Amino acid sequence: MSKKISILVPIYNSAKFMDKLLEAIEIERKAHNWNLELVLVDDGSKDKSFEKIEELAKIYPYIKGIKLSKNFGHQIAVKTAMHHSTGDYIAVIDDDLQDPPSQLPGFFKYLDDGYDVAYGIRKNRKESFLKRMAYNGFYKVLKAMSDIHIPIDSGDFCVMKKQVLDNMLKLQEQNPFLRGIRAWVGFKQIGVEFERHARFDGKSGYTLKKLLKIAMDGIFSFSTAPIRLITILGTIGFVFACVYSLNVIYHRLNGDIDVKGFATLTIIISFFSSLILICLGIIGEYIVRIYDEVRNRPYTVIERTINL
Repeated sequence: MSKKISILVPIYNSAKFMDKLLEAIEIERKAHNWNLELVLVDDGSKDKSFEKIEELAKIYPYIKGIKLSKNFGHQIAVKTAMHHSTGDYIAVIDDDLQDPPSQLPGFFKYLDDGYDVAYGIRKNRKESFLKRMAYNGFYKVLKAMSDIHIPIDSGDFCVMKKQVLDNMLKLQEQNPFLRGIRAWVGFKQIGVEFERHARFDGKSGYTLKKLLKIAMDGIFSFSTAPIRLITILGTIGFVFACVYSLNVIYHRLNGDIDVKGFATLTIIISFFSSLILICLGIIGEYIVRIYDEVRNRPYTVIERTINL
């Protein structure tokens, strides 16, 4: 292949199995004669991942290494790698071999055939039943609420042309949801089913807290449905209050009301107080994101680099 290939990999606590990752990539590079650059971004690993990147860069000169000053999160690590990518075709994969490099030649063929993006659609996930249910539920909610079409069960594993990457980087969001941005920029895209492998080793860096943050970034960045939900809830509450008020007035005029309204008042006050707090929370999520944007802080801090 004459085109330059960039493979972008966020790294987190992967020192033990990074050799296997490089071996798998090197097999494909040799088999397809890639003009390759491999951008490895160490996202504040607690092990010796960056030292491992330095060691591997002496063996594989196409490696570009970036060490972030702390853990900024998966999406920021990928975005950092994107900013330092120079290839004509760009691939985004994870470091745990769940997105197998052996799939990349087939994905690149779609770009040769005229597509601008080929993204992976996972089938037969290897996670636990509860985790699969949670992922499935999130993607369905996101699809139902999103202002754009974000395919169900599509992750960050994809290949794209340079033009797509350049347009994605024009969106300078502090809390990027990259698969949503990828869908938003448009171009000719195709979903490709692939068998996602189990993790080669170690535990996922995606804690429940990080998964919830990505889910919220996806929903609040690409949907106005939550803020519109406040209007719907307010309307329902108003109708309920009007009906209840008419009922109270009717019974008051008929002399049916006694002083035993404590339970009813407790229920009504609890209901509307909870409703107000939920609405304030939804508004707060949007305000926090506005605040993040107007502060205009750099989205990441780079501590060290290799071969950049």
